[in-house]
Amino acid sequence: MKNLYFLFLLFLVSNLNSQDLELFEKDVFVFENDTLNYRILKPLDYDPNKQYPLHLVLHGSGERGNDNISQLIHGGKLFLKKENREEYKSWVIFPQCSRNDRWPSIKLDQWDKTFVNKTIKPNKSLGLVLELMDRFIEKKQVDKQRIYLSGLSMGGMGTFEMLYRRPNMFAAATPICGNGITQLAESYAKKVPVWIFHGSDDKVVSPKYSLNMAKAIIEAGGSPKMTLYENVSHGSWNNAFEEKYFLKWIHSKSKNNNL
Repeated sequence: MKNLYFLFLLFLVSNLNSQDLELFEKDVFVFENDTLNYRILKPLDYDPNKQYPLHLVLHGSGERGNDNISQLIHGGKLFLKKENREEYKSWVIFPQCSRNDRWPSIKLDQWDKTFVNKTIKPNKSLGLVLELMDRFIEKKQVDKQRIYLSGLSMGGMGTFEMLYRRPNMFAAATPICGNGITQLAESYAKKVPVWIFHGSDDKVVSPKYSLNMAKAIIEAGGSPKMTLYENVSHGSWNNAFEEKYFLKWIHSKSKNNNL
């Protein structure tokens, strides 16, 4: 089964326009003795004297590895569309989680019964993403008021974890078919606008998790958007990325006007 899924990923990658993929430059972030592969898309008509928003995207578990390309399978095309590149000129970073690691620090079956204290260290891959982001946003070409975060499946879980680990970093977040620690929602509920997506028929990650997170954010004083797609299973990221106002909503947010 794993071999079939790997071949399917190769098929998807081969069907992405290779010329467009080259716009996502390959890079490696090194911190202490660890490395993180990532792809980065520069803003269209990049001017080093200007500041641009930054959008971080966390992939799902099936795209883990070290090829530094699989993470672009879901979502890469969205940011390469001509109209989106012209309308939403921004940095876009797709890091890749290593094969034997995962973005969130706890397993799916532990979410209902485990409270994770913020002092617990993140998993290695997410820790490297945090270090990368802490450094990248210091570039003078990055608009610190407009840092955005998206993630799907395992990446949706990583999105919620990133939010409580860096509640003052992001201007908007869009977790897709993910899950989070409800008890920690209060750390970002009033600071970061969140639009949550899930499929009603998801058998991999139950939609109850997203509904629980929306409820927790509301109870903590936030006002999340929640979109539940009827008759959609785990691949609800396809629906989310096709939302007419997905990027428009994200880019309408700034830390200057969120409060």
